[in-house]
Amino acid sequence: MGTTEKSLTIPADHVANIFGQYDCHIKKIEKTMQVTLIMRNDNLKVIGEEKSVDRTISIIESLVDLSKRGNDITEQNVNYMLALSVTDSTEEAVKLDKDVICHTVNGKPVKAKTLGQKKYLDSIDKNMIVFGIGPAGTGKTYLAMAKAITAFKNNEVNRIILTRPAIEAGEKLGFLPGDLQSKVDPYLRPLYDALYEIMGADSFIKNMDKGLIEVAPLAYMRGRTLDNAYIVLDEAQNTTPAQMKMFLTRIGFGSKAIITGDLSQKDIPKDAVSGLDVALRVLKNVDDIAVCQMTSADVVRHPLIQKIVEAYDRYEEGQKKSSKKKQSK
Repeated sequence: MGTTEKSLTIPADHVANIFGQYDCHIKKIEKTMQVTLIMRNDNLKVIGEEKSVDRTISIIESLVDLSKRGNDITEQNVNYMLALSVTDSTEEAVKLDKDVICHTVNGKPVKAKTLGQKKYLDSIDKNMIVFGIGPAGTGKTYLAMAKAITAFKNNEVNRIILTRPAIEAGEKLGFLPGDLQSKVDPYLRPLYDALYEIMGADSFIKNMDKGLIEVAPLAYMRGRTLDNAYIVLDEAQNTTPAQMKMFLTRIGFGSKAIITGDLSQKDIPKDAVSGLDVALRVLKNVDDIAVCQMTSADVVRHPLIQKIVEAYDRYEEGQKKSSKKKQSK
C-alpha cells in the first residue's frame, strides 16, 4: 500500500484543546490510526495509508468542530470518534452537540454524547414508554432524569415520580438502622444525586415537600394510577415479572414512563426471572413502546469503565461458551 500525505488547518486557539495534555489525544489518534502527525504552526500534516489518513482527518475535523462550540475535548470524545471512524460516522457524532436537554445548577449543558444516547432521547420524545437498556455509565438514568425535570419545568407534566426496587445487594435491609424510609433511602441515593445536580437542592426539596416530586421504592407504586406524570423506573433488571406488570399498569393519561436497566447486573436470586427480561419479550411489538439498547461504545464515564464493561462482556461470553460445551458432552 502506498503512503499518502495530506494536511489540514487547526486554528491556533484550538490546538491545545485538540492535542490534550502532553499531546495525549493526538498521540492516541496517531497510534490507533497508524499514521504520522506533524504539526507546523497551524498546519497538521497526516502521513500514512490513504484510508487511514482520510479517517484521521475526519476525526480531527470533528474534534475541531466540537472545540469551536466551546467543548473541552476529553479522552472519551477521542475514543468515541476513533470508534465511529470505522463506520465513517464521525460527522453524525458532531451534530450531537447541538441539542441541549437542559443545564445543571452549575450551568453545565446536559446533552447526548453518543449516537446511542441520541437514539434513546429521540425515542423518549416520540413514545409513551421507553426501555433504556445498557451497561453502567451509558447515561440511561441521568438522561431520563434530565428529560423528566425539563418536562416538569415546561409544565408538560404535573409531577415527577422516580422509583427503583429496593433489592438487597449483598446486605439485608433489616440490618440497616432507622425506620423503613431510612432503610430504603440508600437504594434511592443515585436518583437523589441526579436531582440535586440538575435541579438544585432547594428547588428539589421545595417541590418534594409539595408532593410534586416523589422518590420512592417500587413497592409504593401498588394500587395507584399515575396521570400527568413523568415516571422513571431505575434498576428494572431487579424487578419480578409481577412488579414490572404492576408498574406498567399504573401509567395513566398524560404520563410518560422511562424504564432503565442493565441486564448484566442483576441482584435477584440466580433462579429468579427478571421482570425486565419478560417485559422486553412481551412488549416488543406494542405500539408507542420503544426499546433502546446501548452498548459499551455509549459509556460516557471514565474510559476505564468502558474497558471494564468490555472485559466483563468477554468473560461472560466465554463462560456461556464453556457451559454450552459441557452440556453438549
